[in-house]
Amino acid sequence: MNLPNKLTMFRVILIPFFVLFMLADITGVDKWIALAIFIVASLTDLLDGKIARKYNLVTNFGKFMDPLADKLLVCSALICLVEMAKLPAWMVIVIIAREFIISGFRLIASDNGVVIAASYWGKFKTTFQMVMICLLIADIEAINIITNVVVWAALILTVVSLVDYLVKNKDIMKETK
Repeated sequence: MNLPNKLTMFRVILIPFFVLFMLADITGVDKWIALAIFIVASLTDLLDGKIARKYNLVTNFGKFMDPLADKLLVCSALICLVEMAKLPAWMVIVIIAREFIISGFRLIASDNGVVIAASYWGKFKTTFQMVMICLLIADIEAINIITNVVVWAALILTVVSLVDYLVKNKDIMKETK
């Protein structure tokens, strides 16, 4: 259990606390605690990958758990935002569907000995989704226009990154004999 894997597990452990503060009315500053937890969890995502690559600490556990932890964090946040009526369900369905499709593609590729690396579109998508979630949690009325632009940009990047993956990896779906 190296440092990157510990950071990944820490991110997973933070998720229930994040959800608790997103949905509960405990302290009066719950959304700010949830936002802080989300930011810390998001930063562990950035750190674990950088550390793993820099110090050659990439493991099979990390390859499996890191993307799973990311999806759990983002999906948890999106579902909470739907519950709080801050994001329409159809947008969340599009975002989550994209994640399932890409995960399926990666699974098929893996079975064929092919690794599908993250694309720049996927990285932009992730960045915009994280910023979107932070802005929606903060819910600052003075920047609602910016928040709305970021929400739509995240959705558009979600679709663009999906199309990019599908086009670049269309041969993955061909039957091999």
